[in-house]
Amino acid sequence: MTILFTAHSLLRWLILFVAFTAVIKFALGWARGSSFKGMDRGLMAGFSGLMDLQATLGLILLLWDGFANVGFPGYRISHAVIMTFAAIVPHLSIRWKKADDKTRFRNNLFVIIGSLVLIFFGLRAVA
Repeated sequence: MTILFTAHSLLRWLILFVAFTAVIKFALGWARGSSFKGMDRGLMAGFSGLMDLQATLGLILLLWDGFANVGFPGYRISHAVIMTFAAIVPHLSIRWKKADDKTRFRNNLFVIIGSLVLIFFGLRAVA
């Protein structure tokens, strides 16, 4: 189980790297009026996919540890609920699939920032 916990712990750094890269790229794209291209879609899809993987690993850890030994303390449940919402938020980007480029950059930027804010509060729940 330590391998799963280590993977869950290390994956956060990859998520942060992709998130900060996307924030910079989307902010610049919005400010410059760039066109929303394949790399931009890939960044958003990559962030969403990594968040899904992280949520899946976290859910497995929660259930495995909860039933095996530590139970389900409130702070772990709070963390799981907040982080589940943090993983759902990036999927809102599909709503702007046919929007103009400026709107897509702006909305995806706010979606990632919103997800990062939820991640912050989710981490505070276990700290």
